[in-house]
Amino acid sequence: MTDEVLTRIEGQVGRITLNRPQALHALTTAMCQAMTDALLAWREDPSVKLVLLDHSGERGFCAGGDIRMLAESGAGDGSAAREFFFVEYRLNHLLFEYAKPVVAVMDGVTMGGGVGLAMPSRYRIATERTTFAMPETGIGLFPDVGGGWFLPRMPGHIGTWLALTGARIKAADCELAGIATDYVESARIADLKAAVVADPDNIEGLLVDYEADAGRPPLAAHQDEIDRLFAPDSLEAIIAGLKAARTEWASEQLKVMATKSPQTMKVALRQLRLGGKMETLAENMTMEYRIGARVVQRHDFLEGVRAVIVDKDNAPRWNPPTPEGVSETLLDGIFAPLPSNEEWTPLG
Repeated sequence: MTDEVLTRIEGQVGRITLNRPQALHALTTAMCQAMTDALLAWREDPSVKLVLLDHSGERGFCAGGDIRMLAESGAGDGSAAREFFFVEYRLNHLLFEYAKPVVAVMDGVTMGGGVGLAMPSRYRIATERTTFAMPETGIGLFPDVGGGWFLPRMPGHIGTWLALTGARIKAADCELAGIATDYVESARIADLKAAVVADPDNIEGLLVDYEADAGRPPLAAHQDEIDRLFAPDSLEAIIAGLKAARTEWASEQLKVMATKSPQTMKVALRQLRLGGKMETLAENMTMEYRIGARVVQRHDFLEGVRAVIVDKDNAPRWNPPTPEGVSETLLDGIFAPLPSNEEWTPLG
């Protein structure tokens, strides 16, 4: 299984390459554990100065997690899904706390679990092929892997908009939102990697040398609207504001949000508002694990996977079907602490 992640040391660089191209490098528990093992081994190794995180093949960096496995587990006792989240979130937190520089190359699709690898990395390189999204609300899941920490810390309310709509954005918008720290043309990525392996101490200078212009961010034209319309703390208020705006852009957002799970849009909104006030990523990951442990066994996730991934009819029947039907009591249950022996904990 570990062949799905290639880990090795080249020069003074620890290399982690996602190697499951047929599944767009969707993460499994074994892949997350293999990455964690490598990072722990290199953490105290003085010969490793930097970690380079990339993928094999042409199609993308990482499309997310193994959704089918999560759904199959959620339809049963949920134990395999909880194990996946536990291991994956420990990896996300390890990357965030890692003392050595980590460089993530987001060349192509970077969604869900891929975001959880890229966002904690110190250097996040986008190319013209980068497509970033947190599309979880479309399958009854929620923007996890640290979304509760990273999304509310983006400028204005861009993170809330990304979480509720699952919008896909390209490199220039990734720079605007602080998702990408650097933009490099895909044709030069191989040369950049070779240069980093040859001289990891000069990572800052190399990124300046290879930096290109991603162009104007399309999102800039809508930043004021996003900041105004996605500021409320209730989903109903956001929807009401979008309806009252009567702009073409606002109407497009309403159409998109009408396809999402009302339950998980409300979960995501509460997650971001709480995560935005938390003082540590570990606190946020504890919250997200509680949510994840529960929503994988709820109707909307199983139905979302059926509609979008299994049957592909794209006609999920959400329950509750409207935001008004999602009570605060239901949300309280999803966010409640787990028994103390079942809570998530970071690696020592």
